[in-house]
Amino acid sequence: MKNFNKILRYIFPYWSRIVCNIFLNFLSVIFSVFTLTMIIPFLGILFDAQPVIEDPVPLRLTVNSIEQNFNYYIGLLIRNYGEFYALLFIGVIVTITSLLRNGFKYLAMYNLASVRTGVVKDIRNTLYKKTIDLPLSYYSNERKGDVISRMTNDVQQVELSIISSLEMAFREPITIIVYLFTLFIMSPLLTLFVLILLPISGFIIGKIGKNLKKTALKGQTKLGIILSVIEETITGLRIIKAFNAEEKVKKQFHSINSFYTRVMTKMYRRHYLAAPTSEFLGTLIVVIIMIYGGALVLGGQANLSSQGFIGYIAIFSQIINPAKSFTKAYYDIKKGMASADRINDIMKAESTIVEIKNPIPIKSFNDCIEYRNVYFRYEKEDVLKNINIKIHKGKTVALVGHSGAGKSTFVDLLPRILDVTKGEILIDGINIKNLKIKDLRALMGNVNQEAILFNDNFFNNIAFGMEKVAEEQVINAAKIANAHEFIIRTNNGYYTNIGDSGRKLSGGQRQRLSIARAIIHNPPILILDEATSALDTESERLVQKALAEVMKNRTSIVIAHRLSTVINADLICVLLEGEIIEQGSHNELIVNDGVYKKLHDTQMFS
Repeated sequence: MKNFNKILRYIFPYWSRIVCNIFLNFLSVIFSVFTLTMIIPFLGILFDAQPVIEDPVPLRLTVNSIEQNFNYYIGLLIRNYGEFYALLFIGVIVTITSLLRNGFKYLAMYNLASVRTGVVKDIRNTLYKKTIDLPLSYYSNERKGDVISRMTNDVQQVELSIISSLEMAFREPITIIVYLFTLFIMSPLLTLFVLILLPISGFIIGKIGKNLKKTALKGQTKLGIILSVIEETITGLRIIKAFNAEEKVKKQFHSINSFYTRVMTKMYRRHYLAAPTSEFLGTLIVVIIMIYGGALVLGGQANLSSQGFIGYIAIFSQIINPAKSFTKAYYDIKKGMASADRINDIMKAESTIVEIKNPIPIKSFNDCIEYRNVYFRYEKEDVLKNINIKIHKGKTVALVGHSGAGKSTFVDLLPRILDVTKGEILIDGINIKNLKIKDLRALMGNVNQEAILFNDNFFNNIAFGMEKVAEEQVINAAKIANAHEFIIRTNNGYYTNIGDSGRKLSGGQRQRLSIARAIIHNPPILILDEATSALDTESERLVQKALAEVMKNRTSIVIAHRLSTVINADLICVLLEGEIIEQGSHNELIVNDGVYKKLHDTQMFS
């Protein structure tokens, strides 16, 4: 129920719409009662049992006064014009009250539409913001497909179950209360009997839906796994085909899909039980009231005439549908709470990258970057240990070593993609944890080992994250990155769409776009994580030449697999199992005859 309250808090900004909805629903129900109570005089006229009132009573806002005066005017119509015109008059009243009832009902739903769509929009926005704010380490432990499922299917389920139940939650209680109040005025004794029966039927229905949430949670979890399998299949289709693994992945998918089908079948069967159960209980209650109420009317104890009792039954029958709707809402909310729980799992996930209350703004880099006794632990294993290094402004520092040595983690700590476990990183003598994160990251341009591009055109991918960029700037950045030539050969030049993750491009072309994106931001610090690893020899030579020009007046941290690309670096650090075991220039490290020389010799003679 706690998570249900967290979903409901999104409703509060729309309180004025909700107040309008409740008020309009109240008016709709009032006119509905007037419509139904017209059955009593209608039957009275037909069966010649309409009470005759000779004189009107003073008009007051009381049930007795309204009833006496109404009966007086009906009697007047019968005496002056006949029974047909009295029936016609009642028909006109029923038509007008029905029009008003349905008009107010529509206006109530009109106001609720903004609440329903607005709440879902706000949940999606909050969830999307949270997914961006969460650290990358969170996604290392979660399936991408499951996260996508929570952001799409679970939010959709919350809309279809919990939010769609709002209309019933706001309307049906008003309907039931007003009808019960009317019934109580008509016959207190009979209505007390009704109030004993209704909770019993509600208890029975509640018992049926007890495990619905648990079953729905299983279903949503399995759906997340299905989406993960689909996402992995599409991403790895080339490998699946290359290794003849089609049958294996099909069996895996069929197994998960079959389990999901069984879970959902169980849930729907339980869900479908609600309507017939409530229908049967409603009919049973009506029959019991007819027998018990009939006995009271015949014995003169119900304070009701025969036509009044029929009117009582007609009004009571109108409680059954709202009660059924309430039952359906209960089932839907139970089912939707499973999705609300899964959404809340993301909402309550803690972001480890937290900005302090009054961060220090930073707009320039003037002196040096210092890693001071830095450790980084992932789960129970130290990825980086006792890192101590100073990177002075304008210098190029290269990180080399075997895969898994901690090179990428080293550079991820600088823009606070990850946070140090122990020690500190300083820029111009200030701990980066005290700096404004947005300002810190604006000092850096990143080119990653894997070219991460978006399903957009060349222009927007290069100018990503920037506002009001001139076309000349984009073209200049593309030329420096050796990307201009292949861009202008496409159909629409810089406005050609590159496809999902740039799939329409070769690996080298994607990497050059990433380099252009880093160049256009003109950052004082460049982070190049295997920036040329995806390029062919000729492209690598051209891009290395361009990067050498770009890096002249910048501080650069370069992760390199090919040592030939970092020979001219001011400082080369060799990492092994998370520690810097050697550092110096290329010539110094060759002379030292250590790990670096072995790596160099291996690449030279391979």
